[in-house]
Amino acid sequence: MKKRKQHSPAFKAKVALEAIKEEKTASEIASTYEIHPALVSKWRREVEENLASLFEDGRKKDSLPEDPDKVTGHLYKQIGQLTVEVDFFPRGDASR
Repeated sequence: MKKRKQHSPAFKAKVALEAIKEEKTASEIASTYEIHPALVSKWRREVEENLASLFEDGRKKDSLPEDPDKVTGHLYKQIGQLTVEVDFFPRGDASR
């Protein structure tokens, strides 16, 4: 039985870029690189769908999360937990 050929990401990018240029049809590109025409279309679509992610800003933003109610709920929970801890542990003075 014949194994499927694994194509490198560089090869896929090269084929997809050629398809995006639209100088040749998918069938012509496929015959040039000896692959199935469906792969040319698939790789082109993947590049077009994921192209915007190349330019995303990877830095963390210091802004508040989208749901302020969720943050408020978390903060109230944390305040309650800290209050219980302060009341539970003795302060070290004899007045309590």
